[in-house]
Amino acid sequence: MARRFFSNESAKALKRRLPFLFSWLLAGIAITAPPAVKARPNHPAAPIPMPTPFLTGFGGLLAGVTADQKAAWIAGLQQFQVVDGPADGLGPIFNNQSCVSCHSQPVVAGAITPGGASTVLETRFGKLTNGQFDPLTSEGGTLLHQMALAPFAQDTIPSDANVVASRKTTPTFGLGLIEAIPDAAIEANAHHPPVDGVTGRAAILTDSVTQLVGGNVVGRFGWKCQESTLLAFSADAELNEMGVTNRFFTTDLAPGGNQATLIQAEPNGMTPTTLQDLPANPALPESPTNKDDIARFTDFLQLNAPPPVVPLTPQAQRGQALFAAVNCIACHKPSMQTGPSTVSVALAFQNVPLYSDLLLHRMGALADGIAQAAAQPDEMRTAPLWGLRARSPFLHDGRASTILQAILMHDGEARVIRDRFANLSEVQKNAIIAFLESI
Repeated sequence: MARRFFSNESAKALKRRLPFLFSWLLAGIAITAPPAVKARPNHPAAPIPMPTPFLTGFGGLLAGVTADQKAAWIAGLQQFQVVDGPADGLGPIFNNQSCVSCHSQPVVAGAITPGGASTVLETRFGKLTNGQFDPLTSEGGTLLHQMALAPFAQDTIPSDANVVASRKTTPTFGLGLIEAIPDAAIEANAHHPPVDGVTGRAAILTDSVTQLVGGNVVGRFGWKCQESTLLAFSADAELNEMGVTNRFFTTDLAPGGNQATLIQAEPNGMTPTTLQDLPANPALPESPTNKDDIARFTDFLQLNAPPPVVPLTPQAQRGQALFAAVNCIACHKPSMQTGPSTVSVALAFQNVPLYSDLLLHRMGALADGIAQAAAQPDEMRTAPLWGLRARSPFLHDGRASTILQAILMHDGEARVIRDRFANLSEVQKNAIIAFLESI
């Protein structure tokens, strides 16, 4: 016979109070977290398993598109994987020969996923003096190109550059949904007054390419919010990463900013102003069968599905509540909504669970020191966290090998919230990590 510790009346009273006790405990997590549990020597906490099924389903087609849009996405996917050579306009300086070379995570059963992130790092440089950034444009700044068609054209970091930073490839899943978020919705995410030290600001872009492609003027793509549309994003990447000119960037990049070296390095029969990426017949209007490379890249990126959703375990559900209680959502906003779309009805008025506010924030010690577009040297975009389980290492330069390390390295506007996380127990921290590995 079980021993009764409470009277019937006491048990009923406790049962009535349990919901209130639970809500009080949850609300107090961010302020009165219990002390961290010390791990016994030689008994580290077991890593949270991440089974392969959690990495499947990435890189699909957006649901709800038309048959013509599906065909355009497939053509764009194929173009995304094309390996360019000199005859295609490659170089004379470049970082790789195809988009998929740098966008290939996750890898499941030995097969890459076109459109993902990767461990590839690009190098940025410049000169920072008394807070003022010089991109060293006359010396080829700010992107170092690691390959060249001729050895004498190899790019190098200028001797007067005192800032050198690495950047990871960003994933492209669900970018069409991010593009369809209205400018005003992004601007409204800024905190005035600051919340837990977090303010943030929208990147207002005024560059000529942004104006040419039309549409949004608030930057939302790249580590520095340096692009506002996927067509501009594609054009920039084709020139700067593969050295291929296009209708927006009509001149090849000069190694080290030296025009004489550029002319000498060009393949026979080509000039630095040759348009090597025009439609098959420029006299015809652009159509599904008469598109240039950047238009096909854009089709693929706009219709690429967001990261697949997986069910949250009880531990991950607790982590989701803690993520909000600690106020990580001050920057990593759980979701935003798209507006009307001229691209596809499948993009219009959709919920976008990206876990980002798409704003620039001051990063403190985590800054890369590079000014780009509207971003100052100490500012970077809040990285969307959806699909985090499919990419590693972490942070903009891959300096963190684990999610825990990445969180604890946060600084600047995130310092108060980072310290709040650091004061959680190991059980609570692991719950948040389990949640992040599930989105």
